[in-house]
Amino acid sequence: MSARSLTAALGAACSAFVLLLSAPGSASAATGQFRYAYTTAEGYEAVGFLNHPVSGECINLRGPGSEPGSAARAPKNHTDATATVFLDPDCEGDIYYTLPPGAGAGDRLRLRSVVFS
Repeated sequence: MSARSLTAALGAACSAFVLLLSAPGSASAATGQFRYAYTTAEGYEAVGFLNHPVSGECINLRGPGSEPGSAARAPKNHTDATATVFLDPDCEGDIYYTLPPGAGAGDRLRLRSVVFS
C-alpha cells in the first residue's frame, strides 16, 4: 500500500469517526412506568400507563382527554425521571405539580398532561 493510499484511508476513517460523533443521538427516555387513574365514558374505573416515556416531550394522557371536562387523577411516577403533571392539556397552564421518581399523589390531584425531565 502506498503512502498516498494509506493517508487517504486514514483521512476517510477520521472523517467517518467525526460524522459519527456529530450525529444526533436518539431521544432519551425515562426508565419505568407512569400510571394514572381515570373514569371511562361508561363510568368504569380504569388505569392508564406510559412505559418508558420520552423525556422532554409533553404527553397528553389518553382516556380522560377523550371526554370533555374529564381529567385523570392519582398519578404514580414509577420512572427514574421527574414527572411534571399539568391540569391542562399540552403541558400548559399555571396549575402543575412535580413528582420525583418513585412518588405518587392521591385522587385529589387532577391531570391531563405530563412531561418528564
